[in-house]
Amino acid sequence: MRSEYISNPEEARDYLSRYKLFYYFVFFTLTIFVLRLVWLQVISGRELRQFSEKNRVKQNKIAAPRGLILDRDGRALVENLPGFEAIISPQYIDDIKKMSAEIGPVIGLDADKVADRIQKSKRVNGPFTNIRLKDNLSREEVFRLKRLRMDVPGLEIRESIVRHYPLKENGAQVFGYVGEISKKELEKLNAKYLNDNLILEQGDIVGKSGLEEFLEKKIRGADGQSFIQVDAHGRETVTKIPNIYGEQIKDLEPIHGHSATLTIDKDIQNAAYESFTKLNRIGSLVAMKPNGEILAWVNAPSFDPNDFATEISSKTWGKLINDPFKPLRNKAIQDHFSPGSTFKPFVALAALQDKVITDKTVLYAPGKFFFGNRWYHNHNKNGEGYITVYDAIERSSNVFMFQLGIKLGVDKMYNYISLLGLGSKTGIEMDREVSGRLPNSKWKLAATGEEWQPGEDLSTAIGQGFVTVSPIQMAIAYNTIATEGKVVKPFIVKKVTDHEGKILFERFPTEVRDITLPQPNGYKIDPETFKIVKEAMRRVANGAHGTARGLRIPGVEMAGKTGTAQVMSFSADQIYSSCEARPIHMRHHGWYVAWAPWDKPEITVAALAQHSCHGNPGAAPIVRDVIEAYFKKHHPEMIAQGLKIGIKHVTEKLKPSDGE
Repeated sequence: MRSEYISNPEEARDYLSRYKLFYYFVFFTLTIFVLRLVWLQVISGRELRQFSEKNRVKQNKIAAPRGLILDRDGRALVENLPGFEAIISPQYIDDIKKMSAEIGPVIGLDADKVADRIQKSKRVNGPFTNIRLKDNLSREEVFRLKRLRMDVPGLEIRESIVRHYPLKENGAQVFGYVGEISKKELEKLNAKYLNDNLILEQGDIVGKSGLEEFLEKKIRGADGQSFIQVDAHGRETVTKIPNIYGEQIKDLEPIHGHSATLTIDKDIQNAAYESFTKLNRIGSLVAMKPNGEILAWVNAPSFDPNDFATEISSKTWGKLINDPFKPLRNKAIQDHFSPGSTFKPFVALAALQDKVITDKTVLYAPGKFFFGNRWYHNHNKNGEGYITVYDAIERSSNVFMFQLGIKLGVDKMYNYISLLGLGSKTGIEMDREVSGRLPNSKWKLAATGEEWQPGEDLSTAIGQGFVTVSPIQMAIAYNTIATEGKVVKPFIVKKVTDHEGKILFERFPTEVRDITLPQPNGYKIDPETFKIVKEAMRRVANGAHGTARGLRIPGVEMAGKTGTAQVMSFSADQIYSSCEARPIHMRHHGWYVAWAPWDKPEITVAALAQHSCHGNPGAAPIVRDVIEAYFKKHHPEMIAQGLKIGIKHVTEKLKPSDGE
């Protein structure tokens, strides 16, 4: 019977071949599906089941505790404290604004700021990179977040380790601080540690400055990992994880970072910082032993690195970077200043060694000195009269040094003084050290295209003009005078040990050169020359006219030199005006560099007090406090004996004479 749907059978035959193609296509497609199902279910079923199970598992990195930083006696300067942190996984968030509005108030952050941070991280790092919302959560924050966690997909509260700096502002620039690695740092540091099997990831905490940065490789440790079972929202479940993963998904305990023991003495460090704080000084101090071990290192103003260990607020950050006295800078090595009169002993060494003068040479030193077409002024407008090199250093005569500068010339001054290390990096194990400047005629021609002028010999001879130095360079140079020619390399990291106390690295004192022997430039300084200058510097602290005579320590004789470094030029009628009456940015810097005991040095201290006007009231009391703290700790018998002698001397002065 003919179908009622086919009006023309001949026409249907024409489409029959096309139907066959359609049947073949359907059959081929079904075959592919069946084969694929066999592959997935039978051949690859076991493997794919494991992958499916692993989607239920979330890997968490366990940050390794950073190694401790200890002082020379094993006391903690930088340590770790337990804490909690709030982590969010962006891939589980459905509504960022809603989530931010719920979490923000709990952790004390603006909801819009939380949302912006998540959006930015997703753009930069992708949706699968965890975001640390806040470190060091309080107990209340932890409790409230745990209550929110069931309703906020991707939110985690993890145990964490918070870097802690018990000295706070004291020594902050030396110890440095830590923070989350930036995208730029990630690329740079991974390239740096390419051969060290250290791979950093986004979100890692790294050292950002100071010793935290310098010792990064040694103290960071090795991160561990843990695995937890999660639901579709990334929340941890209580179901036991099936044991199907093998070794590649095994929990790993973190390995504690190695600890670094410094040469720093916490007691001396505290004494230096307390003295700076008590006197409200701006500047820097370095104290060291004759072999180069750093005992104390202070910069002021400072900052609290604990602010960086969690998350520094924009208000605090703005205050730090806008402070005109730059608290984030490590002034002892990064900033350089004119040394002023603390440069005079170096010029005296050069003049004595070059036979320009002897210790018996007498020169006339009036209140001002005419050279070229201008007057050069002494700090004492009445002058010093006829004096020797001992008097010139004790009283800090500018005019005496002007005459030595003329006789020597800048190139000879450079050839002798450069032996002490000025104008060169010291090699201290700290990043960003700058060399400063010790000028000569060749340098000026190369730097400015101009010839050296004779008048510039005078300004150089009193530590002004082009001369710039750092506190650590001054400590090294004065230590060289104290030890009569031994230039040492300063160091602050004494050793690195593992968690069992095994020494992995140890540094020993290094003598760079003995400048009593001829150096590559053909120059040297004889021991007898050092002895003359040392005696003159002893008189600075102990002589009747010494510029630091009022800062004696009972039982301990210091030797040193005060210095006043001008921050700008003044006209003749302004030179002797009150420095303290000027605006702070126009006030001179004060220096004092000294060692003790003067004949058998155990400690050298260089201090710069910016805008304090003079070396004696500005920097010298700080140096005195540090040296006194050292001897009270290590040689209390010397202090006690000095006090006993002082009391006896006063008592004898108070006794009535026979005629009374």
